[in-house]
Amino acid sequence: NRVPSPAIIAQALAEIKPVIVIAVPLIIEKIIRKKVFPKIQNNRMRLLLQMPVISRKVREMICQEVLKAFGGKMYEVIIGGAALNQEVERFLKRIDFPYTVGYGATECAPIICYSDWKTFAQGSCGRAALHQQVEIDSPDPRRIPGEILTKGPNVMLGYYRDPERTRATLTDDGWFRTNDLACVDSKGRYYIKGRLGNMIVGPSGENIYPEEIEQVINDIRGVEESLVIERDGKLVALVKFDEEFVDWNTLEKEEQFYEKLEARKKAVMDYVNKRVSKQSKIGEVNAMKESFEKTATQKIRRFKYLHGGQSENEK
Repeated sequence: NRVPSPAIIAQALAEIKPVIVIAVPLIIEKIIRKKVFPKIQNNRMRLLLQMPVISRKVREMICQEVLKAFGGKMYEVIIGGAALNQEVERFLKRIDFPYTVGYGATECAPIICYSDWKTFAQGSCGRAALHQQVEIDSPDPRRIPGEILTKGPNVMLGYYRDPERTRATLTDDGWFRTNDLACVDSKGRYYIKGRLGNMIVGPSGENIYPEEIEQVINDIRGVEESLVIERDGKLVALVKFDEEFVDWNTLEKEEQFYEKLEARKKAVMDYVNKRVSKQSKIGEVNAMKESFEKTATQKIRRFKYLHGGQSENEK
């Protein structure tokens, strides 16, 4: 069940030359990080990108190279299933790469929101799809996140032989409760904030969305993925570092290894706590030795780590 390596994916794309690519973020992020970033993250390229006249041509050149990595004949990449890493999305938007992020659920077969890449807004998951009604259960949907409710011909009639779950999920007039929290802007574009079940209530009653903190952590160079949970009244970040930055099979002396690891953990905490609100500051960073357990759509099985089980694999 492991995600294919970027080399295998790139080879398949080169052979097939698809027009549309539909993928979970992890696939896109691996290709960008492993196949693209190493070629452009050097001093010469950074300098060229800072020069106004040259930068546009350089971005066009980079975009063409990225398109080649996806087979060269692609109209757009449709990303869904989880949040796209902010650093990767900023890069794709900057080079005008044809990507879009959609939103859906299995119970909706599966599309709820989508926008063509030419009209897609960075950070959003598009607008309500054709024939789809989408509402936010919030007193102020533009400022206060609320649960996404949706209705349309694609919404299921109910769960098979599970009337209790059906009643809890579908309203009497056919609205499906997604359990996802979002806001919507004046142009009808939706911005996912997190899962209703993942939301953490702070000591003063404030709502904390762990997914937003995780996006900040995942922007840090050397971080592969992360998970933020509440433990003993404080926010704890579980972080899986890239093997190039933290090699658990290192031949270094154990004391030196853990000194470097502690320094990396402190750097993560310092970086995050300078960029999040007061109530979202993390109080501890734990390093994961193994990758997180994931679903078929490459979402971390969050519930596995909520109560201390399998969370800290340093020792």
